[in-house]
Amino acid sequence: MFNLPLEKFSYLTGRSLTTFKKDFKQIFRMTPGRWLQQKRLERAHYQLTVKKQRPIDVYIHAGFENLSHFSFAFKKQFGLAPSQLVSQPPAET
Repeated sequence: MFNLPLEKFSYLTGRSLTTFKKDFKQIFRMTPGRWLQQKRLERAHYQLTVKKQRPIDVYIHAGFENLSHFSFAFKKQFGLAPSQLVSQPPAET
């Protein structure tokens, strides 16, 4: 949720930035930036669907700096804009 630069993450793990990125990609099969964005989007999806929060209330808590970037990334990941997801009626079981 915090907007820490990758340099800080590498410092906290005791690795150089290059080694941190290399090790991270080897373990998680994606870059640290992509992984972090995916986790933020998953958290936002949970807050929108389960907690029934509004996109305007979710994007900052999920770690995004602006609503436009959040909406674009969310739609790319899930196929729906956050506002569309909130306005959908509950699925029948």
